[in-house]
Amino acid sequence: MILIALGANLPSRFGSPYQTLQSAKRSIENQNISILNESRTWLTAPVPVSDQPWYHNEVIAVATELSPFALLEALQGIENEFGRVRTVRNAPRVLDLDLIAYNDVILDKPELIVPHPRMQQRAFVLRPLSDITETWYHPLTGQCLKDMLMRIPADQEATPMEEKELLSA
Repeated sequence: MILIALGANLPSRFGSPYQTLQSAKRSIENQNISILNESRTWLTAPVPVSDQPWYHNEVIAVATELSPFALLEALQGIENEFGRVRTVRNAPRVLDLDLIAYNDVILDKPELIVPHPRMQQRAFVLRPLSDITETWYHPLTGQCLKDMLMRIPADQEATPMEEKELLSA
């Protein structure tokens, strides 16, 4: 399963963080990437905890003929198109697209680490991922999703957004 995490906590030229995620998914599909399944939108606390706005997060499962490196390049191109400016780590952002997993591929290169090195510690990835599958296993550690969910730190709040909230987002 190829997994991409989407996140935003600042408005973009496409609108609110929620509207930005919807536009980003359309841009992803324009890159010869098929979205097979998608999570609900989750409202999540920033990591590490800070006073910045909470994030809107989703995870999508995709199919593509792109290599992991070409997929990363496509995702970074979309981030740039949406106005992503990389300043400091964990800074607020208009769009964040992370390649979480690429089937069972394990890569540890300066430009790309797959599976994502911190995904098993992040509610903003694991909670949306649980919408898509309950049976996913981490290719490197062998941990099942259920076990990873039980180990999420308590300060990482994540709440699925209700449809009425999304309409006003």
